[in-house]
Amino acid sequence: MANQLLEFKEIIRSKQIPEQRKPDKQTRKLLLYLFTSTRGGFTRLRIIMHLLDKPYNTHQLAQELDLDYKAIQHHMKVLQKNNMVTKIGEKYGAIFHLSNFLEMNIIALDEAIDKLDRKLNHKKVYL
Repeated sequence: MANQLLEFKEIIRSKQIPEQRKPDKQTRKLLLYLFTSTRGGFTRLRIIMHLLDKPYNTHQLAQELDLDYKAIQHHMKVLQKNNMVTKIGEKYGAIFHLSNFLEMNIIALDEAIDKLDRKLNHKKVYL
């Protein structure tokens, strides 16, 4: 998982525009919540990383990520509700791609990946 996060960071950094504006506090909080503070955050991050390359439908994402169709369906609803992805079409054949909002705030996703990496690699020591 740690190696995947490093790959994700490289992909995100390659997509950033040098003169991109810094995301506002609310946007950063939303991205941190969606990708680090909930149980499905890592799965949602994996979905976003696939959508960076090209649009997919739910079935294609389930196959690519080797996850249950219903699980992907749930995560897509969460991402769509929070304006991270946009859906074109209806029902089974609907295609998802990154929203303009996420593309404009991709730098905040980099911060979320950093936090998720720290969270996953932090080991609690009890004395």
